[in-house]
Formats: sequence, C-alpha cells, structure tokens
Amino acid sequence: MENQIFEYIDKHRDYYLKWLTDFCRIPSVAAQNRGMQESVKYLEQLFDEAFNVYPEILATGGQPVVFSHLQGKEGTILSFYNHYDVQPEDPIELWKTPPFEPTVVGNKLVARGIADNKGNLIARMAAVHAIKKVTGELPIDIKFIFEGEEEIGSINLGTFAENYQEKIQADACIWEFGYKDGEGRIEVSLGVKGLLYVELFAKEANTDLHSANATIVNSPAWRLVKALNSLKDDQDRVLIPGFYDDITPLTDEDLEMLQRYSIEEKKLKEHLGIKQFVNDLTGEELKKKHIYEPTCNICGIHSGYTGEGSKTVLPSEAVAKIDFRLVPGQQPNKMLQLLRSHLDENGFTDIEIRTFGEEIAARTHPSEKIVGAVLETVEKYTKQSPNVVPNTPGTGPMYEICQKFGIPSVSFGVGNFTSYTHAPNENIEIEDFIDGIKMVASLIFTYGKVMAQQN
Repeated sequence: MENQIFEYIDKHRDYYLKWLTDFCRIPSVAAQNRGMQESVKYLEQLFDEAFNVYPEILATGGQPVVFSHLQGKEGTILSFYNHYDVQPEDPIELWKTPPFEPTVVGNKLVARGIADNKGNLIARMAAVHAIKKVTGELPIDIKFIFEGEEEIGSINLGTFAENYQEKIQADACIWEFGYKDGEGRIEVSLGVKGLLYVELFAKEANTDLHSANATIVNSPAWRLVKALNSLKDDQDRVLIPGFYDDITPLTDEDLEMLQRYSIEEKKLKEHLGIKQFVNDLTGEELKKKHIYEPTCNICGIHSGYTGEGSKTVLPSEAVAKIDFRLVPGQQPNKMLQLLRSHLDENGFTDIEIRTFGEEIAARTHPSEKIVGAVLETVEKYTKQSPNVVPNTPGTGPMYEICQKFGIPSVSFGVGNFTSYTHAPNENIEIEDFIDGIKMVASLIFTYGKVMAQQN
C-alpha cells in the first residue's frame, strides 16, 4: 500500500509543489500583521480542495488557529502542529531572489517561510491527501492545528489550548520543525528549550544632548553596558544568583542520548564562518552545553546615533533585548524575578525590565510510542539511522499544547543544514520536500500499527 501512495506522490509532485509555492507567495508576517487573513483564506480553500471540508477558524486574542479533525478507521489520534506565520524578510537587500516569489535555484526552492514553516505544513497536508486519494480513508484520526503567531512568541496559544482542550487532545503530536544535519541525516527532536525574552531600558536626560555634556550628565548607554556586563562572566556562565538551581538533573539516559547525538563541528564552523565555539569547546562538552544548558543572549542593543558618518551625541535612552533559553526545571516567571533581584542588588534599580515572551521547556521521553514510530519510519525510508536530538536548542510553544496535557511530541521535517531559517535566502531542497511527504504518509500507517498492537 505504501508503494502505491509513494507512486501517487511522485505523479503529483508538481501539484503539491504548487500548493507550497502559492502559499509562500503570501507574506504572512505576524509581527507586522501582513498577509494573515490571506493565509487563513488560502488554507480554507486548500482544505476544501484536498479533503472536501472547510477547517474551523478558531478565534484567539490575536490571529486565529486553523483547525481540522479528519476521521480515520481507528480511534488513535495523531495531531500535526504547524504555523502559517513567517519571519519578516529583513534585511531585504541580502536576498538573492525576491523573498515572497518562490524561486528554483539549483535543486532548492528559495522563499521566506518555506523551511519555517510552510514546507512542513504543506508536506503534512499532502501526505494525508495522498493517503485518502489512494485508499479512500485514513487508518487513524488526524488533527491539524495551524497557529498564526508562533513567530511572535505564541502569545495567545496557551489560552487557546486551555479553552479548546478537547480539540487539541491527541495520542501524540508531530511538531512543526525538522532539518537534516551536516551529514545529511534526518534530525529527530524530542523537545525544545524554554524562553524568557526581555528588554532592558535605561534612561537619563529627557532629551538627547550634545556629547560635550558627557562631562556632567550620566550616559544611559554606559549604564546599560555595565548592567549587561554583570549578567555573565568570561566563561559564559550566567551570574544571576539562583539561575541554575532548579535545572532538572541529567539522567544516565540523557547522557547516553547525548553520546549518540552528532554535531558536525568542522562543517558547522565552516558554514558559520567561525574559527571556534564558545570556550573553544569540542566533543561531548560542546554537545552538552548546546543541548542541555541554558543561555543568556543579547539579541540587540540600541542607543543614540548608529547611522552613517558621525554625530556627536549623548543619548537619553539605551535599550537591549535579551533572550534566555531555559532548560527543564527552569520557570520563566522565576527567572524574571531573579533577574530583577540581581539588577537591584547590583545597584541597577533604575534599569527597567519589559517582558516580551515566556515559554516553558518541554521534552518527550524516548520510550514513547510516537518516538519509536518516527525512528522506525525515518530509518526505513532513508536507510540510515536518524540523528536524535534530545532537546533542540531552540524554543517553541510545545509545552503549552502538548506536554501540559500529557501529549508526547516529536519533530522531523523537510529543512536542511543550510536552510537559513529566520535569515535571507531561506530554502529547502525540492527532493527533501517530496521525501517529507512520503515519510509523513508512512508514519501515519506505522504509528497506527504500533498503537493497534498496544491496544
């Protein structure tokens, strides 16, 4: 049966690629409220075309969630969480092709949002469509949950999940992202880090001044630099008291998974154009820090004049945006309290903290049935073992819609080692997209069989 479905997918590859390219032409930038209604309308039309049903458009405090529940033969429910919003295309001048005009470049398709997350969203819809066209029915129930605010921190998803618990309930969830590693192996991720995103704000005079006044008027820029310098030491360790106290200790199983996880260090450094990693780490210590440790990162700093040429100015304000990537055990709200206490105790009571995002870390245990089904599917299709990532270094609202309600989740998808997500020239390989459709179709049958044996 799978071979027939694969043949159908091959025959209709241009049809599915058109779904994807049409979708990527819509500039669905949630941060700027651009193209959002158009994206929802496109998805409504696509569900009607693919499945002869219209999805439910569920209201949130912001952009709606597009939801659909397709019935299968068995009671097992597999959900797919994806998002239809994308990052802004800036800096536009670094794009080699128009960001919202999908372009074939060699063996790749280039467009904003094609890897994160429209390629995966369409691949999953295409897989379900192919199954229904070939067999006439689905082996298990499928739920699609498409969010419109992931790229701005999923600010309304937690409330949505609480309000629609019955709709999001599933036996397992396939999460939104997925890539190949530097060796071309599929990465299978079992979790995400949490997040605390804040802005530190310093202000002195009520207006920018001539820099001659720097003799007698304090600089908020220097003030902010000193505050930032108090957050980390030269070894990249966060200096906020209590920051590491609540981290869930690593188990022997965690360490064993870490040993199996692979980072192509040389290829990654070459790709990034860097000579060494933080603290010149390599091997197991590099992997441990990358996967299992939290971060304190300056996303951006702004104060005064940063344009072309010179302007002798003493700025009145200074701003820094910071994100903390958190690991299991660390709670964003507590980290915020610790940050405030740290600044106050070091004499920075005047530094204001503005909060822009909080997410809790999430992790799926490797013994879950969905993990085994995904690993079996990927290995069977690619003829090589996947690269299992115990905890993806990035963040998403996985906890809010999965682990909080006892739903295990796993990620794999159609991206590649150089997909440039969140950057200019975002891309996927065309064959990876087709392969992704086939693997999702295969997984639906494999997971159905695994759950049937359990019952």
